[in-house]
Amino acid sequence: MALCCAISNEVPEHPVVSPVSGHVFEKRLIEKYISENGTDPLNGEKLQVELLVDIKMTPLVKPRPPSATSIPAILKALQDEWDAVMLHTFTLRQQLQTARQELSHALYQHDAACRVIARLTKEVTAAREALATLKPQAGITAAPGAYAAPAPQPAYAAEAGPESAQQPIEEAGMSEEVIQKLQDKATLLTAERKKRGKTVPEGLATSEDIRNFRQLASHTGVHSASVPGILCLDVCLRDTSRIVTGGNDKTAVVFNKDTEQVMAILKGHTKKVTSVIYHPDEELVITASPDASIRVWGVANAQCGQMIRAHEAPVTGISLHATGDYLLSCSTDMHWAFSDIRTGRVLTKVCDKSGSSVPALTCAQFHPDGLIFATGTEDSVIKIWDLKERANVANFQGHQGPVSSISFSENGYYLATSAEDSVVKLWDLRKLKNFKTLQLGDNFEVKALCFDQSGTYLAVAGTDVRVYLCKQWNELAVFNDHTATATGVRFGTNANFIASASMDRSLKFFGQQ
Repeated sequence: MALCCAISNEVPEHPVVSPVSGHVFEKRLIEKYISENGTDPLNGEKLQVELLVDIKMTPLVKPRPPSATSIPAILKALQDEWDAVMLHTFTLRQQLQTARQELSHALYQHDAACRVIARLTKEVTAAREALATLKPQAGITAAPGAYAAPAPQPAYAAEAGPESAQQPIEEAGMSEEVIQKLQDKATLLTAERKKRGKTVPEGLATSEDIRNFRQLASHTGVHSASVPGILCLDVCLRDTSRIVTGGNDKTAVVFNKDTEQVMAILKGHTKKVTSVIYHPDEELVITASPDASIRVWGVANAQCGQMIRAHEAPVTGISLHATGDYLLSCSTDMHWAFSDIRTGRVLTKVCDKSGSSVPALTCAQFHPDGLIFATGTEDSVIKIWDLKERANVANFQGHQGPVSSISFSENGYYLATSAEDSVVKLWDLRKLKNFKTLQLGDNFEVKALCFDQSGTYLAVAGTDVRVYLCKQWNELAVFNDHTATATGVRFGTNANFIASASMDRSLKFFGQQ
């Protein structure tokens, strides 16, 4: 039996009982009546809201009003609902059109603002380069013995375009002092290497450790997403938590693996950065680009402290000498150059004219001792050079396609090379012959090779990232985590982690979880 309100004669939504009269009322109606009269509406006795008693009951569905029980009334209700829907749809269309116009205007303003910002950024970069070239960088020269103040450069050195690349710095020549410095360093390094070769470095990752490596971290926001792709990387040997990468976005980025923070963004090249080196002893980064320039940067202030104009065409490879003062570079202009990074002077520049044709150079790498080095050519030949004599002393043939990467083992005996033939060849520098060829599979593309600091492991980056155990040349691990070609790979201290970069814009780290 349904209860009815004594005032409205309808089923109440919130029923209450008056203790004075005993009748049931709708709560909101009786409260309003009491607030106006202060009495019970039926017997006129005094009544307060606090005295009302709530009734709990099962909610009831109200019966339809009489107007909704006939067919004409239902049709009228449906027509009204249809009209309301149509009017609402028309209003939404008007609002959509207005929103589209506002969005179009906002996108136009955003595009215009981006163009202005890009132009201003370009002007600021050009001004900073000119200032960096004409004035010594205080931040770089502050540390004693860290980086000599660059001498004033000619006016054209401030320019970064192709026109200035056509006017390389004049060769200064290799003095007896420089040659003696190279010889002393080589003697010292040879003695140290013989001592290290007798024992395994303490804390070196074992083969089983390498097999258990898994992806530890992946960073995709290091370089710009507008021009995706990381083309190269290097690890600071003094502090392997510091990584430098070069990308398609014309910048080099210094990244700290431990803090996962970008330490410096090095902007100045007018084309992509294809080679990077992190100085092993100082906070310096060296970059090379197809814009025919080589730049030496101070990490602390992210400024270019020296620009080396050694070539007239794209620079394809750079390698730092063990002294930390000299740089080897090669280019498609068929020359290799030996330069002083402290002054920016080119000490010597050589072109191999022994054959009928002079191929372009594709990569270059110093031997650990620093008295010899290797260059790769576009016609598949690896050339070994004597630095002091500036003479080609040996040639290795056997690859097909331009040589893509060269890496010397720290033991000084092995040289690993790759080209566009899906293999890695190992050469014995004592016997001057190929003693091992690693078959990587059909259409495997090799972009980078790297031995660890102990010479125990070899990493290969390309279609995927692979690690091999030297001497036995067994495959220890394969990492397929990159979604595009891997372009660079380096080992951490004692091979406790591996860093790799890729065209998928990611910088990944592999190690034991």
